[in-house]
Amino acid sequence: MSDDPQQSDRLTEILATALDEGAGERAPARLKARLYSALLRRQQESGPLLHLGETHQQGYGLCVFEDLWRRLTPEGSAQCLNCCRLCHARALGEGMEEPPIYWKNCPYVAFGRK
Repeated sequence: MSDDPQQSDRLTEILATALDEGAGERAPARLKARLYSALLRRQQESGPLLHLGETHQQGYGLCVFEDLWRRLTPEGSAQCLNCCRLCHARALGEGMEEPPIYWKNCPYVAFGRK
């Protein structure tokens, strides 16, 4: 992005207008799930994820498996594991528009909500 504040403001205006025009449209839950998974993979490539304990302390909810992993593993690099990579909720979320997943704080559940 440019350092020019006017150009930056113009880009923000264009994006806001585009978002307002498409406000009634929603991306499919499967697409959101695939994008989320891809973003997490990219984030892991640049370095470890935030410790699950730190995430929990900052007030963010953990899904049932993340909470279990946080409680069972010692502090350290194991706490930076992306539990979603191992969970079948990810596969269901990426493959189905309304996956039968009902766990609290699961991002793949949130994507399927209308």
